[in-house]
Amino acid sequence: MSEKRSPALEEPAAMAQNFIHDFIDEDLAQGGQFQGMTVHTRFPPEPNGYLHIGHAKAIFIDFGTADKYHGLCNLRMDDTNPTKEDEEYVEAIQEDIHWLGYDWGDRFFFASDYFEQMYGFAVELIKKGLAYICQLTPDQFKEMRGDIGTPAVSPYRDRPIEENLDLFTRMRTGEFPDNAMTLRAKIDLASGNFNLRDPVLYRIRHARHHRQGDKWCIYPMYDFAHPIEDALEGVTHSLCSLEFEAHRPLYDWVIRNISAPAKPRQIEFARLGINYTVMSKRKLRQLVEEGKVSGWDDPRMPTLCGLRRRGYTPASIRNFSERNGVSKAASTVEFSFLEHCLREDLNLNSHRVMAVLRPIKLTVTNYPEDKREIFAVENNPNRSEDGTREITFSRHLFIESDDFLEAPIPKYKRMYPGNEVRLKGAYLVTCTGVNKNADGSIAEVLCEYDPDSRGGNPADGRKVKGATIHWVDASTAVDAEARLYDNLFSDSDPDGGDKNFLDCLNSSSLEVLTHCKVEASLANAQAPISYQFLRQGYFCPDSKDSAPGHLVFNRSVSLKDGFKVKSKQK
Repeated sequence: MSEKRSPALEEPAAMAQNFIHDFIDEDLAQGGQFQGMTVHTRFPPEPNGYLHIGHAKAIFIDFGTADKYHGLCNLRMDDTNPTKEDEEYVEAIQEDIHWLGYDWGDRFFFASDYFEQMYGFAVELIKKGLAYICQLTPDQFKEMRGDIGTPAVSPYRDRPIEENLDLFTRMRTGEFPDNAMTLRAKIDLASGNFNLRDPVLYRIRHARHHRQGDKWCIYPMYDFAHPIEDALEGVTHSLCSLEFEAHRPLYDWVIRNISAPAKPRQIEFARLGINYTVMSKRKLRQLVEEGKVSGWDDPRMPTLCGLRRRGYTPASIRNFSERNGVSKAASTVEFSFLEHCLREDLNLNSHRVMAVLRPIKLTVTNYPEDKREIFAVENNPNRSEDGTREITFSRHLFIESDDFLEAPIPKYKRMYPGNEVRLKGAYLVTCTGVNKNADGSIAEVLCEYDPDSRGGNPADGRKVKGATIHWVDASTAVDAEARLYDNLFSDSDPDGGDKNFLDCLNSSSLEVLTHCKVEASLANAQAPISYQFLRQGYFCPDSKDSAPGHLVFNRSVSLKDGFKVKSKQK
């Protein structure tokens, strides 16, 4: 079982009014079946994989709507398919929802706990002449489904009620093999909505259930189970993604024809689409099982556990969901907008530190060998309450290798022989040359510092044309590994057309840098604290692989805001 959400966690902001709330307002104002009722929603994930960023939108809508109306939201595991479900996913789903900042109180349910009631409602439909046992094989079922203008056919539609009851009982006792029979609703074989062409309500599956064991060998279809679950739990508004719009007549038919204790209303909204990713759990599972990623929590995955490990924050994902809005129109959001929301949050809340990812040694030749200074620097200029930390300065430092060019290119303002630059928060230094190894590679860059420029500003007020570069003290620096992530897919629409999404994988989605140098203040860094590595990006200690003595940092997002750039270009 996952831990409860910390009371200290920031509460989600109230949802803006949207078309779902307009419907609910109308329901409450008009009275009728909803008069005087508490608004009650539910989030019903199937425990056959980990939640992803698309689920975050549904969570935001389901829980956020309940919060807006001071109502209730249930968490329900839709575990009606025994072949793909696992307790691992149940626990992970709870953890992810709590991490996002939502809680369901004591309203945690499993669809499988209602199997007996569902069976009873199926018997009720048979007795009313509204359901029958069909013995078409899966292939025959497809052949006889008909098409536009051609009704479906079932030679078993007019079985006597008593025969249907007998066969359904024997199905339950395990007398028949898989796929030998189904229970179908008797609705309309000629309906233009194929979901109403006598849909299957129950199928035979001789498979062990993760909670019910071997008690059942027949299992209800989602379209039959879903409305029953909502009704049994007293849900008033069942909020679903848009692909269930065509299923709503069947949802209403089930509720209308059984002795349901409540009559929920289904309302559909558009799912979240993001470019450069896939959000099919089947495809995400394939990535994991075929070793294309390191696991469900690989930081390149769109799963909530993967995003959390990469350094995404609950606030950034909630903000992303809120700003995308709620509508009936399907759309694809730029992945760069998700990154933009993360930058906004980390810019305000992350610590500033210095880290050198591709180090080259810098020796300050006129600085005493045995001297060391301490500078106090701000942890975050946006949050004075975060205070300061101490960094050391000595004769031997590390700088980024691309902050030095022996033969500078035009407009290059960083370090090269004869140029003066600022070392962030420390001194002005002028490059005097290099020492090279026997193979001609650079062993160290040499410079001299201006003792009167402590803090990085010249005492005489002169202007310095060179850039400000970051550094770390070689005498106190800590080794670290940095993992630089890019989009998992190189194609903006890996799911589109006839593409095989595996062919669209980005071979450069992960770059691992070893022997990086970071400030001593990071020696004991642990997730989920986020840092801005000055001039590099936002990083977070890896929650699995990082430990004191073996620091591993994941780049959550770069400093460059691609979303803003694209917005300005429009």
